[in-house]
Amino acid sequence: MTNAIYTASIPVFKQMLGGLQDVLTKAEAHVVAKKIDPNALLQARLFPDMFPLLRQVQVATDFAKSVSARLAGVEVPKLEDTEQSFADLQARIATVLAFIEGLDVAKFDEAATRVIVTQAGTPKEKRFTGQSYLLNYGLPHFFFHITTAYSILRQGGVEVGKKDYIGTY
Repeated sequence: MTNAIYTASIPVFKQMLGGLQDVLTKAEAHVVAKKIDPNALLQARLFPDMFPLLRQVQVATDFAKSVSARLAGVEVPKLEDTEQSFADLQARIATVLAFIEGLDVAKFDEAATRVIVTQAGTPKEKRFTGQSYLLNYGLPHFFFHITTAYSILRQGGVEVGKKDYIGTY
């Protein structure tokens, strides 16, 4: 039997993170070919009040790992936000991919109805069913940060298109 929550989450995270790896590879090649300081892209942002590329990638991977972990009912792995280079970002994505690929589909059996609490015990506490958490919170945030990272690179002159964004499916 197919697990709808697993199917709507893990393969999607894997596909989009794979696309993000590919656009970051193109970005790194771009800065080398154009003899640009990598920080020109790594610290670029679409608007002053938005996160730079580095942080967009960190947050996108945070959503992929935390949403997956909570839906599976396992502890969310902690990652330090110390990345400073394209290689660091690639390593972070690889770590998250390894984590989500290692989650057993059976862990998602009760995911749709599992109660997910974010920021427990604070005024910002939110309660979701697993299905609502994934569809109304997790995926929209994940896609926002993936899209923003892609847009920063595109605006920075990296030759990427929709096929690069979508990744392999």
